[in-house]
This record gives sequence, structure tokens and C-alpha cells, in this order.
Amino acid sequence: MAKKILIINGHPDKNSLNHAIGSSYAKGVNKSGGSVEVVNIGELKFNTNLEYGYKKEIELEECLSNALAKIKDAEHIVFIFPLWWGSYPAIMKGFIDRVFLPKITFDHNSSGKRVELLKGKSARIIITMEQPAWYYKFICRSCATVQLKHITLNFCGIKNVKATYFGSIGSAKEERLKKILKTTESIARKEAH
Repeated sequence: MAKKILIINGHPDKNSLNHAIGSSYAKGVNKSGGSVEVVNIGELKFNTNLEYGYKKEIELEECLSNALAKIKDAEHIVFIFPLWWGSYPAIMKGFIDRVFLPKITFDHNSSGKRVELLKGKSARIIITMEQPAWYYKFICRSCATVQLKHITLNFCGIKNVKATYFGSIGSAKEERLKKILKTTESIARKEAH
């Protein structure tokens, strides 16, 4: 049975390779009969600052409420972003801070035990970077992946998280870029089922 998939694109530039990767992933899902929704964070108008931490609740902007509804509805969530200074872009961090909130994506019961409100979902992290992928994995220790996978997604109940890295993209020739898009489409076709 085909899955409901949500693509969350963290690159603020709609003319980026990341957006082309998102389109290829969506194409693969569509070819497999799955349904796909897309949230391009760079197109959303919201305050990225969680001004009061968790002390005071801030009403979500309509675009964030809509994105949250898509996150809750999806069975599989794909995060696509470039690696900037060892992490994801600031706008994506702001999105996560504002959307992945207590009582919305996680909670605590009366005995203080964490309750995972996004349990049962799976995810794929796709990261593009200037450095070689092996350098990111072994020298940088997959820092952005660890942050997103273990500190955010696993905490909220999303346990089956896989990652794909496309390194050295700054020097990539057209043939390699086409291969990246083809690989992404192939991953999507498998994950749509």
C-alpha cells in the first residue's frame, strides 16, 4: 500500500539543487502511486524565534499550522537541506523550534515519562554538502544527522530514520547532478511502498 509522504525542504532558495532533489523525490513517489505533499520552508512567512522558549505558548502562524497538520498526517517525512556550518540552514532550525513543540509533537505523562506524539512514522534525511560525504560521516561525525535524527525526530517518536548524503556538490559536473536526481527518484519509489 502506498504511503502518505511529506517532503520538508530546508533550502531557502527555490532554484537550488535541494529543490530539484525534492522534485525528483516527489516524481518517484507519484510514479509509485503514493501521495506526496511538500513544505518549502523558504516560502513560509513566520517568526523563526521561539522568543519565550517553552515558558509561554506562541500562537502558530497559519503556514506553520498547515505544515504541522501535514506532519501529523504523513506516514513518512523527508527532510532535504544543505549542510551549512555543520548543520541545517537557520530558517529550518527556526521551523523546527516553532513546530516541534511540547504537547504537539511530544509530551510528558503525570509521572514525567516522555510521550512520543509522532510515533509510528518513518523519515529520510537527504543532505547536500560541499565536502566529501566520507569527511562528513567520519570527521564531522554526521553532526546534522545526529541532531535531527536523535535529538528531534527520535525524541518525538520517529524511529525509522535513514540518511542519504550527496557530497562535493560544488564541483559536481552535470552528469553527476543528473545521477543524484535519478538516485533520489529511485529512493522515493522504494519508500513510497
